[in-house]
Amino acid sequence: MTFKRSLTVLFLFLFSTKNFAQTNEKPNVLFIAIDDLKTILGCYGDSMVKTPNIDRLAKMGTVFLNNYCQQAVCGPTRASLMTGKRPDYTKVWDLKTPMRNMNPDILSLPQYFSMNGYSTQGIGKVYDPRDVDKDLDKPSWSVPYYKTNPKYYDARFGEPANLRYQKPETKKVLEQYFNEAMDKGMKKSEANEYALTKMKPTTECIDVPDNAYNDGANALQAKDILIDLKKKNQPFFFAVGFAKPHLPFVAPKKYWDLYQREKMPIAPFQEKSKNAVDVAYHNAGEIRAYTDIPPLLSFTDQKDYGVSLPIEKQQELIHGYYACVSYTDAQVGILLNTLDSLGLTKNTIIVLWGDHGWHLGDHNLWCKHTNFENATHAPLIISSPSIKHSVSKSQTEFVDIFPTLCELSGLKIPSILDGKSLVSVMKNPSTKVKEFSVSQYPRSGNDPETDRLGYAAAKVMGYSIRNSNYRYTIWMGNDFRSTQPFDKKYIVGEELYDYDKDPLEKVNVINEVSYKTQSEKLRKAMLDFFVSQQSNK
Repeated sequence: MTFKRSLTVLFLFLFSTKNFAQTNEKPNVLFIAIDDLKTILGCYGDSMVKTPNIDRLAKMGTVFLNNYCQQAVCGPTRASLMTGKRPDYTKVWDLKTPMRNMNPDILSLPQYFSMNGYSTQGIGKVYDPRDVDKDLDKPSWSVPYYKTNPKYYDARFGEPANLRYQKPETKKVLEQYFNEAMDKGMKKSEANEYALTKMKPTTECIDVPDNAYNDGANALQAKDILIDLKKKNQPFFFAVGFAKPHLPFVAPKKYWDLYQREKMPIAPFQEKSKNAVDVAYHNAGEIRAYTDIPPLLSFTDQKDYGVSLPIEKQQELIHGYYACVSYTDAQVGILLNTLDSLGLTKNTIIVLWGDHGWHLGDHNLWCKHTNFENATHAPLIISSPSIKHSVSKSQTEFVDIFPTLCELSGLKIPSILDGKSLVSVMKNPSTKVKEFSVSQYPRSGNDPETDRLGYAAAKVMGYSIRNSNYRYTIWMGNDFRSTQPFDKKYIVGEELYDYDKDPLEKVNVINEVSYKTQSEKLRKAMLDFFVSQQSNK
């Protein structure tokens, strides 16, 4: 063999060895959580919203059109998503129960990646802070969870008041009430809450830069964290949580200017469903707590559920929601551009999810807190460098994210998880890994709910099955949970909606003769689901 040929063989060997090492390199994970984001996105078919960056991500990955959350409120659905376990296992059904108080040894998604050699880091709202420890679930993170560094705020405006507002008049009033509370001997956290009982508007539109608000500052800090992670010879799992479009709807003016107030789409059906189950509804307590809402109620006829708002206020709120979605989309763009500039995109799995949907006036409801479509339907996009773009109509759930990321990263899937890997769906979007998704929602026994329902509905849980055409929901009393033996005497009510014929959920057809076969089929599926959960306590 000639010397020249020997060099050629050696070069080819080294090149192939290098390529082999690169292809076997553990992929990074960028994990993007967005608070209260419903499927108002271009990639989900909304023609009005401006979401170029999320749509760009969608073209890189798989868009799961029929994805559903486990419980339509922040804390429980995030605890479920982050552990791959349903709420009846995590025992987190509210916004005050620490997850590890109920299950000290529960395994979280980032914790599992950390155990497998990943640097796991996070910033922003990923878990709901009320359902984890002060370290935002210390076992999940390789380094202490990042707080927003004040240096990332625009120096001309400083930190927003109560992490929300930048309008000078609002900040001034909040400061006055905060000082008043401190003078009364309240703690700082109590004083902040007191101030918000006096001044807490639902919207804010002022001409400020993106990093005048928390999400913009966090995006810039996340950019620097990614730059630092690039320098380290270790795969990373980096979670970034954005707070918007959660109330209040505050965003820089340029995002409001993307839309015309008078063209905002008012919900076409703002009534209770025919043959409704009363416990399925709520009194919209979350939005009623904003100080510009009560004055509107005195001159607007109120129904016995939800909250009735003037059309002008509805359009303002919907306008604000769209503006906040576009604002958050811009922050997602910063993350995607940073990955590109660092050369990380080619070896990074990107996951983007909104923790649940949101009512924008449909059924006379605002916020989440139901088992209806607009509360439980939530976006999920997963991009893996090795899998081409697709759009899938298969049923998926948030408990599926944990096993999916394990398979994409080459990690063994823990046998304890409740979800199914979606990798087969990503490779072939017509594939199905399950027939239905399951959501649930409790109805509490607080005074407003008890007064509204006319009886003590304190211990009712609604379980909802959603397949490609129907939603079946059963409301169970007596503090029933799916891990307990079923007893039909505790049924409070049942619902069935046919989305092919009735996408707005106008009629509960559970007792219609023509739907008897479908009702029985889905009821049996629900009872079988309950049985499957009794070994999952």
